[in-house]
Order: sequence, then C-alpha cells, then structure tokens
Amino acid sequence: AGSGKTSFVQRLTAHLHAKKTPPYVVNLDPAVRKVPYPVNIDIRDTVKYKQVMTEYGLGPNGAILTSLNLFCTRFDKVIELVRARSSTVPLTIIDTPGQIEAFTWSASGTIITEALASSHPTVVVYVCDSARATAPATFMSNMLYACSILYRTKLPFFVVFNKADIVRPTFAQRWMTDFERFDEALEDARGGYSNDLARSLSLVLDEFYCGLKTVICSALTGEEWTRVMAAIGECSQQYRDQYLPLYAQMRAKKAEDTARKLKEQEASKVDELTSEVKSLDVGRVRDSDDESE
Repeated sequence: AGSGKTSFVQRLTAHLHAKKTPPYVVNLDPAVRKVPYPVNIDIRDTVKYKQVMTEYGLGPNGAILTSLNLFCTRFDKVIELVRARSSTVPLTIIDTPGQIEAFTWSASGTIITEALASSHPTVVVYVCDSARATAPATFMSNMLYACSILYRTKLPFFVVFNKADIVRPTFAQRWMTDFERFDEALEDARGGYSNDLARSLSLVLDEFYCGLKTVICSALTGEEWTRVMAAIGECSQQYRDQYLPLYAQMRAKKAEDTARKLKEQEASKVDELTSEVKSLDVGRVRDSDDESE
C-alpha cells in the first residue's frame, strides 16, 4: 500500500493505449475511491465496500477480505470474460488490493490467482516504494514480502522498484548482490537487534536474490518503461516454458489421485457388501434335513 501500485497500473494502461493495443483491465480493490484509468470489470460494481462494513460490523481490512470473498463466488464469470477478450487484447491487467495479507494469504486471493494461472499466462508484479526502501530494515521487509508472495503463488514474478524519479534505487540492487554493502548500510543505520535480524535474513535470502528479476522505473514519469514491458514479456515466456508444464503435471497428478480414491472407495464398498452377504448367510446350500424341515 502506498508504493504507487495504482499509478503503475495507470502508466501501464496508458502505455498500451498509446501503442494502439488497449488492455483489458480488472479492478479488485473494493476500497479505492477513484480509479484513474479505464476499467472493464470493477469489483465495486458488484460489492459495496461501505455496505459490507456496516452490514457485517467489520473494519477496513475485514471488509476488504469479505468483499473479495463475496466477489470470488462469481469469479468464473470474470474468467469467461477475460477468455473471450484474450484473442483481441495483448494483456489483462488486474489491480489487487494493497493490503498484501488480505489478498495473498486469503482463500479468495488463492482461488483468484489459481483460476487465472490455470487458464492464462499469469505474471505477478510486486511494486516496491524505492523512497521508503532506503532504510535497510524496510528494504528487508519488502524482500520478505516478495519472497512469501513468490513461493505462495509459484508464478513468474518480478519486483518493480518504483518512484525512481524521487530516489534512484540502484542501492537496492547492490544490496541484493553484495552482502558487504548491505552490512555497511546496516552499521550506518544503527538499529541494534533489528540489524542483527536483517543481517541474518539477508544471508538466508541470498538464493532467492539469485533468481529474482528486478526493474527500476517511475510510474509517474514513465522512466525505464521499456524495461517493464520487457520483464513482462520474459515472465510470460517463462510461464509457457516452465510453469505450464508444471500445471499440466499437477492436473494429471490430481486426476490420478482422484481416480485412485474413487477406486479405493469402490473396493471398500465391495468389501462391505461382501461382509454383509456373509453375515446374512445368503446363498448357503441346504442339506436334505434342512429341506425336510
């Protein structure tokens, strides 16, 4: 929240419109007052955020989560609309709520993400506020969030260091590749225990940094926007090359497990029926004494 995510979507939408390739845009943030870009599907048309707060007696985050849950029950219709437009639009842009916990770690967020990923090449973009990430502790918090989202969604993923017009975030890329630079920044910050924790986490995330794509840009000025489009293209191809076969394997395994469970259930029913037949002594051949009786 506050990282310039809506401005990023606005710039991306404007860039595609300028290229005469308008995108299909979906807004999933029920709490936003005004969307500064044209929207094709808006959650606010279906779910009224303030009405949810009043009706269920919820706070802001609880109302966002409940609104997503309600909208999620009809998300199959959104998938149908996106699929119908996929042959005529280059990108479908989905603007999610800024509250990461409300979307990434909720059941509705998982359902929405998996529904998209199973039917379309899906890319996750994590927008980071470069001006706030100058503090090593805040930078580490962002990286932990990014890491959790990547492993939660298991989708092609890249980090955008936004607001490059305010602070040039080359320091962040150096910290990700050079632990000594990050350690020096921690020493300058003098944060005590938090510094020790950030230092330890930086060593743990070293492997995560190696495969992480990062882009520096400014959603306000459009600086380095060609790199953003290139990253989207690379991640889309990565989905086709790596993640699509993985999803095919997961679907095949799920179908195999389902078939195995059905077979086990049928075998169990046969065993139960056989036991019942034996207990009733049905089909026993009577002897001559039995027949005379």
